[in-house]
Parts: sequence; structure tokens; C-alpha cells
Amino acid sequence: MLPVMTRLLACIAALLVAAPAAAQEASPRGNVAAGLASLATYSGADREQRLLAGAKKEGSLLWYTTFPSEYSNELAAPFEKRYGIKVTHWRARSETVLAKALAEGRSGAASADVITLISPQLEALRREGLLQRVQSPYQADHVAFALPAHREWVATLSHVFVQAYNTAKVRKDELPRTWQDLLAPRWKGKLAIESDDHEWLAAVIADMGEAKGAAFFRQLVATNGLKVHSGHALMTNLVASGEVPLALTVYQYSVEQAKKKGSPIDWFVIGPHAVSITNGVTVPKRAAHPYAALLFYDYLISPEGQRVFAEIGYVPTSTKVESPLKGVELKYLDAAKLFEQQETSSRLFEQLILKGAAR
Repeated sequence: MLPVMTRLLACIAALLVAAPAAAQEASPRGNVAAGLASLATYSGADREQRLLAGAKKEGSLLWYTTFPSEYSNELAAPFEKRYGIKVTHWRARSETVLAKALAEGRSGAASADVITLISPQLEALRREGLLQRVQSPYQADHVAFALPAHREWVATLSHVFVQAYNTAKVRKDELPRTWQDLLAPRWKGKLAIESDDHEWLAAVIADMGEAKGAAFFRQLVATNGLKVHSGHALMTNLVASGEVPLALTVYQYSVEQAKKKGSPIDWFVIGPHAVSITNGVTVPKRAAHPYAALLFYDYLISPEGQRVFAEIGYVPTSTKVESPLKGVELKYLDAAKLFEQQETSSRLFEQLILKGAAR
């Protein structure tokens, strides 16, 4: 498998011409970037009223996201009801969203008004100079790690990696308590991992010690095997169906959603903590609907928007909203470091997992 950024760059040429129809509905932009810069940092008491007045003239906004459409609609519905602004979303995997946003930003073409994406990839957009610094009154409500100093994106939630198992295939008293427990013969042919979770692997190996951790995963793949599947939603479904008895990397919220629907699935955590990567929101400098974009940005990080995240099952970053995840210690991974080290972690994942894994 090619390193992450190499694969992304290979996608860009194809995505240059691929834009949803909604992107063609943009209003005349003029010198949007200059106007957006002053608007984005406006802190007057009438900020919301000012943004709403402009947003009503624009009428809509385009949102690029990795959230499943079901959840995107849940998030957008209260905003649309309150403000009367139409939210059109385009959903794809994070690599595709990033590649598309990079392509459009570099070409100067009309792009999304708002982007929600995993934070290391938001950092990639930031370092291309494509994102707008935003000063929102709701930023003060968020935990410190959610607010990078540059303010060109802000974390809205934490994606928490957990281990998931099919409750009809694996008894709770059989669950591994340590990573070494996975080497037991009972797990042969029963384990799986998502195909691009190199950040998780690097974090676990760092906890174990570089040499010891690398040796463990080589042994695990060689002895019990490790199937690779692409997509966290797919992985959750495979565990729920019993095709994968135990998965090493699944998002906690997706397991909770499946449980609510009656699926025989549950989650647990091996080790002292669960690895967590933030997902954030940003407004591109070339946003075609700047008023609507900033209004939606403010909504997503406000207590109202953050409560919707929590109701879905996500772990919000606002201190004003109670987290649905309790009793689990989290290890938060720094987005800037993840971005800078992604080639290294991708190569490590390829060497330890992909070359010997079953598909």
C-alpha cells in the first residue's frame, strides 16, 4: 500500500472535476477571502444576527463531511429549523474528502463552505494555506486540546478507538485483558483491523515500547492472523454479523449505535486507556457562502450542536455537554504530530500489518 499522502495526491487529478451539483449553486463571490477574514473574527454582541442576515441572502451552504448521511442529517436538522438555511452535505471517506478539498483549494475552484474531517487531515489543509482563522464565542467552552492556537480548525468531537466483539461468538469472560492475550490459539482466524488505522497502531506500539510493540504485532500476524477491512462502518457491521468475532479498531460510537438497533455487539478496551483522535470543523478561505458557513460553524461547536453530537453517541469536546462515554481513560493524539509522522506510521502499518495480513 502506498503511503497516505502519495495515495491522496494520486486522487487529486481525478477529483479536480468532481464536484456535487450543490457546489454549482454558489452565490457571486467577489473578493470572498478578504471579506471572510474580517467576518470570521468579528466578536461583536450582534455576531449571530449579522451572520444570519447574510446567510439568509445566501440561502444555503455546502458541507463536506465524513459523517454517515444519517448523522449529517441529524446534525443539520436543528440548524435548518432554527435559521431557515438549507444545508447540503457531500459525504465520503476522509482520504477522499481531503483530496477533493486540496484539489479545489489549489485550483481556486469553488469549494465547500464547511468541512468536518479527522484533525490530522485538517492540519494538512491548514498547512496548504487553505483554511480561515475563526474566532467564535463558543470556542471558550471547549477543552484545551480541542483548540489549536492557530484557530484555523477546532475539534468538535473525539473518535475513540475501542475493541469490539460479537456477543454471540465471544463470551465476555473470554475477552483478552492484555495485548499478549491475543496470542492465545483461540483467536486464530478471528481477528481484524481497519485498513488505515496506522495512527492507532503507532500509539499502541509507543505505549508498549517500540521494539517490544513491533515484535508483538509481527508475532500476532504470523501466528493468529489479522484480517484487514476498509472502513470503520464496515468493520462494525462485520462484527455485528459475526463474520469478524473480534475487531481491534472500531469507533466506540458506532458500536453503541449498533447495540441500540439490537445487534449482538459490544466493546471493551485492552490496556490502560483508549486511543482517541479528534474530528474537527473548518471554514475554507474560498467559501462561497461565508455568512452561512460561519453560522453553521458556530452552531456545530455551540452547546446546541454539541448536544446533537452527544445524542448520536459521539464524544463532544464542549465542557457544556455531558459525554456519553464514562469510565474510560482516553489517550488523545496530537493532530500536528500525527500529520508530521503519518508517512512513518503508514510505513510501519504496511510493514507490520498489511504485508502479512489476510484479506
